[in-house]
Amino acid sequence: MKVLVINAGSSSLKYQLLDTGSREVLAKGLCERIGIDGKFTYKAPGKPTVDAADVTMPTHAEAIQAVLAALVNPEGGVISSMGEIDAVGHRVVHGAETFACSVRIDGKVMASLEECVPLAPLHNPANITGIKACSKVMGPDVPQVAVFDTAFHQTMPPVAYTYPLPYEYYEQDKVRRYGFHGTSHRYVAQRAADMLGKPIETLKLISCHLGNGSSIAAVSGGKSVDTSMGFTPLAGLPMGTRSGDLDAGILEYLMGRHGMDIKEMVSVLNKKSGVLGVSGVSSDFRDLCAARDQGNARAALALDMFTYGVKKYIGAYAAAMGGVDAIIFTAGVGENDAQQRMAIASGLEFMGVKMDPDANNIRGKEAIISAIDSKVKVLLIPTNEELMIALDTAELA
Repeated sequence: MKVLVINAGSSSLKYQLLDTGSREVLAKGLCERIGIDGKFTYKAPGKPTVDAADVTMPTHAEAIQAVLAALVNPEGGVISSMGEIDAVGHRVVHGAETFACSVRIDGKVMASLEECVPLAPLHNPANITGIKACSKVMGPDVPQVAVFDTAFHQTMPPVAYTYPLPYEYYEQDKVRRYGFHGTSHRYVAQRAADMLGKPIETLKLISCHLGNGSSIAAVSGGKSVDTSMGFTPLAGLPMGTRSGDLDAGILEYLMGRHGMDIKEMVSVLNKKSGVLGVSGVSSDFRDLCAARDQGNARAALALDMFTYGVKKYIGAYAAAMGGVDAIIFTAGVGENDAQQRMAIASGLEFMGVKMDPDANNIRGKEAIISAIDSKVKVLLIPTNEELMIALDTAELA
């Protein structure tokens, strides 16, 4: 089955066309600056690459049309007609408590997605726009499936997802821990079981999705039982520009001292904090490593804070699950930064972690990077959210 995977943002649209039988990526690319001046990129193995600026894309519908035109183009295309696309899978950020798994989209699902908008006002409207654009361009007969970042974490028990607030805020306002990166955590957890040759139902795993946005998940028996992100993706680790966990009293203090309103304060927490805020250098971990190596103490502090945060979550989740069989590193930093992986694992020998420096000296390839005699295995697994979305879509279409 050929599935078009769509990840729509407010002014962007990432896409991949995958063959779910062979798991091959037939083509992929990005529509940027939708509604502004438009930029379109398209890549397919063995075909001419398209990298065009000033492309007319006033709405997401025109962006979808540009994608389809590239896919069927006689020179660079990979399909002969739009009819070869069997289904469309959409990444949707927030499914609240309504969606605990991927679903085929119909009118009832669309109404529920609209109800979830207050929980993800920056992301869900864009996801909904992408779904509507596909319906407009491709017609109602092409099946569409929604795959939710939050769905995997719906197996968390109340003790993990409930906040210590007046309970009516949960009952009336849906305030609880939701967690994100669920599609990534689900994919790498299953791959870990495959690599270890054990049923996932027998394993206790800690999945570390480490990048500009980072989250840790405790996965017991194939189910998420806790995760570091919370009501929003702001919680948990210090990230590229997000603060992660902090004392909420700091907000009132800083707002009073600097005359900020809540929107300005939240902007600081989301866009000016994390490793960028501490280092004053960059939100990109590669830049931070370079600055640290040149003697920048604040860059070194930012990296050490991130490493310390990951290590604390690993210890906490091992305790919560009563042990751990394997620790997984994935996403941009987790897949590509051997030094950060080693720093995180250092000091975990007491719980059975023993790294193999030579095995760890790789980038972006599936591997067991712990020593042969390590009681807790450490795995590097490149995430593949698009494949997970495509497989779910193929199953439901």
